[in-house]
Amino acid sequence: MRRSKSKKKILLPDPKFKDSLATKFVNNLMIGGKKSVAFRIFYNALDLVEEKTKENGLELWKKALENVTPSVEVKSRRVGGATFQIPQEVKPNRKISLGMKWMIKYARERNANSMEQKLADEIVAASKMEGGAHKKKEDTRKMAEANKAFSHFRF
Repeated sequence: MRRSKSKKKILLPDPKFKDSLATKFVNNLMIGGKKSVAFRIFYNALDLVEEKTKENGLELWKKALENVTPSVEVKSRRVGGATFQIPQEVKPNRKISLGMKWMIKYARERNANSMEQKLADEIVAASKMEGGAHKKKEDTRKMAEANKAFSHFRF
């Protein structure tokens, strides 16, 4: 029998913007438990975004995150010896987590001097519906669309 579900941990809001979504992003950005370094990278990236676009950095980051959150994804399912990619709706918490992870992953792959610059470039690109994270979202949507015929295998 399965155990009971674990309780969701409540995240404290970040010190500058009082936003718990920003704290979650910083936790994903953090490497090796260096949270203060992750906060510095995030805040400096938002400052760079403000310099580039002359808009509010936090609002642009939220818009970028909204642009890269997926609505559908494919999950593998074995049916009669064959493996099918079955399209499924993404749960709200997972949507946000995937969007953040993709944004950070594609920011790390960019060519720039510092992580702050890379993250700022990815935020600006994602807010314009461009960049690696947005391409990943579109690819997963297209894959789900292509495998729509197998949606009757959903569990």
